[in-house]
Amino acid sequence: MKLLEGKVALITGASRGIGKGIALKLAEHGADIAFTYVSSENVALAVEKEITAFGVKGKAYQSNAADFSAAEKLIAAVSEEFGRIDIVVNNAGITRDGLLMRMTEENWDEVMETNLKSVFNITKNVQRILLKQRSGSIINLSSVVGVRGNAGQSNYAASKAGIIGFTKSIAQELGSRNIRCNAIAPGFIATEMTAELGEEVMQEWLKSVPLKRAGTTEDVANAVLFLGSDLSTYVSGQTLNVCGAMLT
Repeated sequence: MKLLEGKVALITGASRGIGKGIALKLAEHGADIAFTYVSSENVALAVEKEITAFGVKGKAYQSNAADFSAAEKLIAAVSEEFGRIDIVVNNAGITRDGLLMRMTEENWDEVMETNLKSVFNITKNVQRILLKQRSGSIINLSSVVGVRGNAGQSNYAASKAGIIGFTKSIAQELGSRNIRCNAIAPGFIATEMTAELGEEVMQEWLKSVPLKRAGTTEDVANAVLFLGSDLSTYVSGQTLNVCGAMLT
C-alpha cells in the first residue's frame, strides 16, 4: 500500500545520507519529490533519476536553505512546479566539532546557520502555502545530541536542541489550521559521513546503543514516512527518537 499517493514532499539536503534515504522512501510510497542540494550537481541528478524510477515526479534544486532569500525563491519555484507542498522535511545539517576552548566563532555561526536558521527560513516561507491548503506535515531532523548534549559538539547540540524548541512552538502555532510539526532525533546512523570515523570509533559508539547496531538511513526514513502520512494525523509537537534505545 502506498501511503503518500498524490502528495508532494520537499526535502532539504537530500543528495546523500539520511536525506537521500528519506527522498527515496517517500518516492517509493507515491510522493512527488522536490529536494535541495548545495554543490554536487551530478550526484543530485543521479538521485533525481532514482526518484523518478518509482514512477513519481522528482526535481533537484540547487539552493542553500541557510540563506533566507534563497529559501524564499526555492519555495516559490517548488510551488509553481508541483502545484502544492504537503510534506516538508528540514534535513540539511553539518557538524564542526571541537571542544569549546578550541571552537571559533565561525564554527559556531556556520553550524547555527545551516542547522537551525535553515529550519526557520524554510518553515517561515512554506507556511503561507500550508495555511492556504489548511493541511501539511513539517518534519524537522534534530538529533539525540540535541536531547542529551555531547562533549565536543556544543554548537551542534545547541542547534539541534533549538530545532526541538522550534518544532514544539510551530506545532502550537499552526495546529488550528490542521498543520502538524514534529521532530526526529536520530542516534548513531550509518552513513557516508560516519564511515569516515573508522571502525574503532564506531565500535566505541555502539557500546552506548542497547540494540547493538548502528541505525540505517531507512530506519530514519520510515519514521519520516509515518509522520508525513495519514497514519499520524493526531501526532504533533513531538520528538521521535530513532536511536536503538540510546535514549530512554
